[in-house]
Order: sequence, then structure tokens, then C-alpha cells
Amino acid sequence: MKTLSKVNILHLIEGAKQAEGLTVIIDVFRAFSLECYLYDMGVKVIRPIGTIDEAFHLKNAIADSVLIGERNGKKCEGFDYGNSPSTVLPEAVKGKTIIHTTSAGTQGIVNAKGASEIITGSLINAKAVAEYIMDKQPETVSLVCMGNNGVRPAAEDELCAEYIKSILEGKELKDIDKRVTDLQYHGGEHFFDEARQDVFPKEDFWMCIKYNKFPFVIRIEKDETGFVTRKIER
Repeated sequence: MKTLSKVNILHLIEGAKQAEGLTVIIDVFRAFSLECYLYDMGVKVIRPIGTIDEAFHLKNAIADSVLIGERNGKKCEGFDYGNSPSTVLPEAVKGKTIIHTTSAGTQGIVNAKGASEIITGSLINAKAVAEYIMDKQPETVSLVCMGNNGVRPAAEDELCAEYIKSILEGKELKDIDKRVTDLQYHGGEHFFDEARQDVFPKEDFWMCIKYNKFPFVIRIEKDETGFVTRKIER
């Protein structure tokens, strides 16, 4: 496997604005982990959106669509689901168009205007992301850790970027299993707060750290309606 010479790790919304080349927008807890699970549930397509107003406008324009999203972790008022993979019912989304807006992940997509290509990243498809990049052999790779609300670093996104970069450099992290599990003590503590289980269920944590669970990537494209994602099998 060839290695890439220019792999940059960037951070937060400002990092998304600086991204160039093949860009991976990373949001482990929970936006792009959720999108992997949604495709696994058989959704038709996912449309990432920047604002809540845009999301409602698009729902009115697309019949039989489902609104999923959060602000500060909480489900947006009037939406069908929050950003929680463990609470989405497969039978409610199969074959549907998903309109998705979040505080961090989807903000990275709309701000990565200098990227030549955008894919999303999470621990659960990290190796597929790395393999996709290796196949493409781009001159520049930008791994953007979106963090908390796009303004504060998050340990899980930093680890995901480090892990993807390690695979690209031919020296995959040997302690990845321990490090993802340890996120429950630094970065994922809110999933174990009994008072916050309505917003951050424990099951979401375990679903989001199942690294390399899915053998596909999610690529961001654009059509006459706006951003749209496509699942690409490895």
C-alpha cells in the first residue's frame, strides 16, 4: 500500500474553511456515525443541511422526507428524530429521504468550500475512509475534526483523525481498541450521565465506537436541490 505525503489534520469550523484537497469531515459523536447507520437501515438518500430553517423548507419540498437533527445535542423542535442512532426506528426511515442538520458535522460540510472532494468520517467506517483515500491518491488530504458544536475540540474526533492518518501512513494504531473504549472516560462521559439519557443514551456511545463496522464511505455531492450524500461501497 502506498503512503501519502501530505495529510493535514484540521480542527473545527475554522478548519473546515481551511480544508483543501480530498477532505474528510469527521464527527464521531454522533452525526456521521448516525449517517452510516441510516444507510445501513436502507434510507434512500441523506441531505445534509446547514440551518434549521433550510431543513424545514426542504421537508416541505420533498414528499415523504424525515427530519433528523440537533442543536447542543438536543433534538430540534418539530423534527422527527434527534441525532441519536439508537432511537431511530429502521421501519420509519427505510426508503425515505433524510434531511439532516447538526451543530458540528453538517456545518463542516457547508463550510468546506475549498475542498476538491468531501467525504464524511467516523470511527465506524474509518478504515473504509482510509482505503478510499488510498485508492484516490490525492495530492492533499484534509482531515477535519469538527469537535463540539464546531468550536471546541473533541477527543473522539481527534482520535478518529489520528487513526485514519495512521492507516494512510502504513502504521495503524496498535492500541485503537483500548483508546476507543477509554473515550467513555474522556470525551464520552455525557453518555453515562443518568440525568441526560433522554438526549445522550448510553447505547449511542457503544454504537459510535464500533470502529470499522461499515465497509463504505459517504461522499458529499451537490445537485439542483443542494448537498446530497451517496453511499460508496468499498
